[in-house]
Amino acid sequence: MLSTEKLFHVKEAGSNVRTEVLAGVTTFMTMAYILMVNSRMFAELPGVSYNAIYIATAISACIGTVLIGLLANLPMAQAAAMGSNAFFVYTVCFGLGLSYANALMLVLLDGILFILLTVTGLRRKIFEAIPRSVRVAIPAGVGLFIAFIGLKDSGIVVADPSTFVSLASFNLLSGNVAWRDIMPMLVTLAILIAIAVLTCKRVKGAVLWGILGGTALYYLLGLTIPGFYTGGVIGDLNFNPFTAFAEFGTQAFGRVFTEGFNFSPYLAEHSGVELAILIATTALAFCLVDMFDTIGTLYGACARGNLLTKEGEVPNMDKAMLADAIATTAGAVCGTSTVSSYVEASTGIAEGGRTGLAAMVTGALFFVSMFLSPIAKLVPGCATAAALIYVGIMMMNCARSIDWLKTEEAVPAFLTLAMMPMTYNISYGIAFGVISHVLICVFTGKAREVKAGTWVIAALFAVMFFVTH
Repeated sequence: MLSTEKLFHVKEAGSNVRTEVLAGVTTFMTMAYILMVNSRMFAELPGVSYNAIYIATAISACIGTVLIGLLANLPMAQAAAMGSNAFFVYTVCFGLGLSYANALMLVLLDGILFILLTVTGLRRKIFEAIPRSVRVAIPAGVGLFIAFIGLKDSGIVVADPSTFVSLASFNLLSGNVAWRDIMPMLVTLAILIAIAVLTCKRVKGAVLWGILGGTALYYLLGLTIPGFYTGGVIGDLNFNPFTAFAEFGTQAFGRVFTEGFNFSPYLAEHSGVELAILIATTALAFCLVDMFDTIGTLYGACARGNLLTKEGEVPNMDKAMLADAIATTAGAVCGTSTVSSYVEASTGIAEGGRTGLAAMVTGALFFVSMFLSPIAKLVPGCATAAALIYVGIMMMNCARSIDWLKTEEAVPAFLTLAMMPMTYNISYGIAFGVISHVLICVFTGKAREVKAGTWVIAALFAVMFFVTH
């Protein structure tokens, strides 16, 4: 039997088993919120339940985290990516009209494509084909998109016939709004501030503690609302953890194979050409977001922990990317969106994590969490909405590296990050960014500076607009 030293070279990395275990626990605490957030988001789709996605999220996180620990020997962790899950639910399913299973097929295609790109070395070429301004703006745009979803789900932002969106009313004296409606919004805002305060005080697991504290506040304030405890989640609560596994087996696991390749409902209203363009561009968007998210997260987390090589590279980068790609493929089979590395792992690295042993601990905790679904289901939507808003805020960090005084960079970057929330579609943001970059280069006499791959991607997105809209 191989020892931890032979597998992970803990002493060689300047660490010890106790430190690696503590780092793994810390990482899990900071990213465990994804179990509740992802499950509640997917539960909005017809034919799939909170419980089914909870198990799918936990299993895919366990697989991805263990893989990156074993293959790349890095103290990282993986789970269903924030941003990609919103793209899956709100854009691909609700926006484009594909079924849950159809969207899983696109994720599976993304995972297989990602594996091929990593193994063949083409990943770097595609990465370089996307203009820098667009690459930098993608995470910020996704952040705005996620934050907008959180504000909408909490009820703070509502639809308005004249201005499209507006702020919900908090005026109890008007008689037009009830305390039952206002209370969840106040809890969302309280959780958001609490997470910010805990983060400022460097409390580990600030998001998770904020969600748990906000959940307690929500049920405490529920005492002020007549009939609050007679139905809903409390009334339907089932403390048998294996109920979730049963729902996972019938609603999520393997649906990508049994139903994912059946596009007949979509083809009943669209042409085959529209479907082909839709599959190509949507899979490309999944792949690009996944790729940039993973690369940026790996660099960021390893840089914070001083784990980069002398050349400034992530150790075992290709193996880490391969682990991500395999995990995404496994996630599609389990029934969730793309799996990616989490920047929250930097908290475990800050605790001294240096090897894949920390990742194994985090993966083990995700495994244990599968049996806690009844408790996790108690978390209300207003609590997970606060987490969405906070994560969206954190993803805006990259916008500071955009040169806003340089027009040829500012315009594509702005269109990338603004069009995502404004069109409720991540791929549209990427498309506007790439196409605008090409057009600016063409009309300023810099067409020769546009790379061949950039032309191809821009043309593909342009065809998408003309064919599918």
